Amino acid sequence: MTGEWRTDRIGAALRGENPTVLRRLESGFGVIGDVQFGPAFRRVNLEILENTDPFLHAHVWPRFEWEPADLVGAPVWLYPRDRWHDEQFRLGPQHDVLRDAIGSELDELRSMA
Repeated sequence: MTGEWRTDRIGAALRGENPTVLRRLESGFGVIGDVQFGPAFRRVNLEILENTDPFLHAHVWPRFEWEPADLVGAPVWLYPRDRWHDEQFRLGPQHDVLRDAIGSELDELRSMA
């Protein structure tokens, strides 16, 4: 997965070039993060932001059993930098089952609307 789409995530999504997009929705996109830290999550944090991108967006972040006590209640942005840049956490084919499951759930929710 090349990184050119990261400089214009919305433009790339509109052009069908953003590999994190799971589904185009009525009012935006359902996407999966570029990094996936692993399984065994115990709870979820929601963040609604408009800090670095000029559009309102929300993050759904799983919180994990392995998180140290000093990080478990903090924003995920405080994870160690290696978690964000280590290739082992990059979105890739190993996440296809997860991508399909989330996409199917989005399809189901959309059909109920």
